[in-house]
Amino acid sequence: MLPVSFDAERYLRIQSGAVDLADELHRAVSECLAAGATNLFFVGSGGAGILMLPAAELLQTRSTFPVQVVNPAELVETGNVNLGPGSIVVIPSLSGTTAESVAALEFCKDRGATVIALTGHAETPLADGAAYGLVNFAEDDTSCESFYLQSLLIALAVMDVRQELSNHPGLVGQLRSLPEALLQVKAQAEKRADQLAAHLHGSDYHIITGAGSTWAEAFYYGMCILEEMQWIRTRPVHASDFFHGTLELVEAGVSVVLLKGEDSGRPLVERVEKFAGALTDRTLVLDAAEFDLPGIDLEVRSLISPVVLAAALERISAHLEVQTGHPLTTRRYYKRMAY
Repeated sequence: MLPVSFDAERYLRIQSGAVDLADELHRAVSECLAAGATNLFFVGSGGAGILMLPAAELLQTRSTFPVQVVNPAELVETGNVNLGPGSIVVIPSLSGTTAESVAALEFCKDRGATVIALTGHAETPLADGAAYGLVNFAEDDTSCESFYLQSLLIALAVMDVRQELSNHPGLVGQLRSLPEALLQVKAQAEKRADQLAAHLHGSDYHIITGAGSTWAEAFYYGMCILEEMQWIRTRPVHASDFFHGTLELVEAGVSVVLLKGEDSGRPLVERVEKFAGALTDRTLVLDAAEFDLPGIDLEVRSLISPVVLAAALERISAHLEVQTGHPLTTRRYYKRMAY
């Protein structure tokens, strides 16, 4: 049962739409590499850009293909000597109209780069202006998983075409079955969602941390959900940086939120968990390993920890907005004034 504002059919349709782009994404990557592509840029604004981090890290650790993650506004202002005709540029934007991303699209095209746009809406500047405009409708409560999956499929395609991956069809086959499994994740998360939301509602300041692929979700959830959508002060910090400053803020009553994955970053989060647990009774741990994922093997689980955590955290957010009386759609400044 998912009693708080949830449409299972809509969720399945959106996440299935993301994995159904696998063949188109593979074709785009194949054509770019066949044409002599020499590097790849993930260029996303705000939350959409953060959601590209796990795919970029996968390539940086398991492929020799050069990859960079660049903020679009910064790219336009500073340039990058590595950007040129041999560049594949992936630009994600839910609306397809994000001003900084549209400017980056033109900047990259002017330098001969090939742009793959990932958007939630067709007939938008990004979807129409990119060499490859891939559209999967989504909204704020479903965009995390959609973007995580699309960027993961791009990374896997790069590795497959470059013969750095031996089992691409099997991995993609499991990802095609993932949307159904994510519904079970949400059902499991629902059992604790009200309690975990109460933890988030019970403090006006949180330290939130993750490592490996879960760092992106910690960064995203802290900045885009707790700060932007709930106006709750939050300090996202990578678990590997926790002991270089942030540890001094931990004392009784301080909330520390830890997102644990099933990849090689897990021990870094567990180190913070052990430290913080001895100093404050306000720790909240969300562990991707706790959730059942029928038909998904350990190799794929290690790739999708942020997807699983995003699915679970959406349930917590749905309860949090009820407890705070602050709808997730309410903003003071974002897209409401010029800045």
